[in-house]
Amino acid sequence: MEMTARLAHLDTKVDGRNCDGLVNHNGETTEIRVPLSHTGKRLSPIEGGNLYRLRDRKFLLEDKKRLCAWALGTALLGILLMVLHAELCPVVYQPGSIYALSINGLISFSTGCLLILIIAFHYKDIRLFIIDHNQVDWRIAMTSNRVLGISLELIVCAIHPVAIYLRPDMGGRLGGKPEQNSSTPLCLSSSHKEVMLDVELLLSALMFLRLYLVHRAVLLHSKVLLSASYRSIGSLNNINFSFRFVLKVLMNKYPARTLLVFIMFFWLSAAWMLRLCERQKQVETGGMDTALWLIAITFLTVGYGDVSPHTSCGKLVCLFTGVMGVACTAMLVAVMTKKLALNKGEKHVHFFMMDIQISKRIRHAAADVLRECWLLHRTTQTKDNSGEHRHHQRCLLEAIRVFRHLRLKQRKIRDYASEMVDLSKMQMIMCDLSANWNSSYHELEQRIISMEQKLDELGRSFQSTSELLTQALHRRRLDHR
Repeated sequence: MEMTARLAHLDTKVDGRNCDGLVNHNGETTEIRVPLSHTGKRLSPIEGGNLYRLRDRKFLLEDKKRLCAWALGTALLGILLMVLHAELCPVVYQPGSIYALSINGLISFSTGCLLILIIAFHYKDIRLFIIDHNQVDWRIAMTSNRVLGISLELIVCAIHPVAIYLRPDMGGRLGGKPEQNSSTPLCLSSSHKEVMLDVELLLSALMFLRLYLVHRAVLLHSKVLLSASYRSIGSLNNINFSFRFVLKVLMNKYPARTLLVFIMFFWLSAAWMLRLCERQKQVETGGMDTALWLIAITFLTVGYGDVSPHTSCGKLVCLFTGVMGVACTAMLVAVMTKKLALNKGEKHVHFFMMDIQISKRIRHAAADVLRECWLLHRTTQTKDNSGEHRHHQRCLLEAIRVFRHLRLKQRKIRDYASEMVDLSKMQMIMCDLSANWNSSYHELEQRIISMEQKLDELGRSFQSTSELLTQALHRRRLDHR
């Protein structure tokens, strides 16, 4: 900011916004004007200083969140239009009709908008990098990894079905009457080559790769990244706030909800992709109900064998479904294990009660050992029945074995319970004891100091008393003389 002082009544406005004040100085009027920047105008980081850098960083983060949300919405719109086109053609409208061209045009338009949003998002990201690292040249941020990542994102987002634009007979059918061809599995005419059918099928399936934007939207809109306390504590502990960290937080806070949403979405998406791959062969797996059943038994790694994919694309979808099913099963087992595990308090109570029960059994086992020893001693004194003597010997050895087994079990339980000691709680207890000792020490020190002061006062009073006695004795002697 810039502050100017004027010694005359000026009525000019600087930058559209001023802070004026009148000060009497030697009979004259001094006008102080503080010009501020325009509302909404952003200064560069170098001109604005640290405050402007922080303000611009906040604005850039908000712009990134907004652009990411728009990009995800545009990607989902393109996927929905693709699914709608694949389901309606050729059932509702025929290939080469104006409706097919319109929907494909909307898909291409949404793809173009998505590419523009991706470029704008990375532009904001580069500006944020420049502000964070206090750089001036934007080319410093364009590393090889960043360029490769941006190029890969643009390639993935640019994928969409373009087979209708490559058809040589499309223009002649736009104005004419559509042919009735109910045997065509996708929105292609029967005269088209088989290669174009596979290309459109592949491009339609690859449009689901746009869902990588979900993890970016979750990261930018998560409460973990928006919370200042999270970021402060994380920066002190060198924590990188990536999607992996956010996913761990979600799995810890809402494990069942997160797994359920992911499994349901993956189930429906994989079933539709399998139907898209299989219906070109006109087989039973081309139906949605059969595809849902096949994906479910493949995901759960059951595999009854009643249905199976017939195309290479369908086999690839089932293979990927099996891999994801194994991964989700492992996560589900981990979540259930965590939910069924005892917490620290429950473990302490459980092991305490087990220790009490084993202590009772040890006392009973020790009593059995003493009883068998007494019975064996009594049969030894009689020396009449050798069979009874051997019976009591066997009973004594069995009682000793049970006693040792219970003692070993009790030792293991106590060792495991001793490992469960809460170190943080012990540290807090030790800190409290240390604080109490310090306070007691300071209190004792204050008492010693007060006792020293009282002793000094007592010594001074003794000295003054002795002086008074000396003076009194001296006066009395003078009176006697």
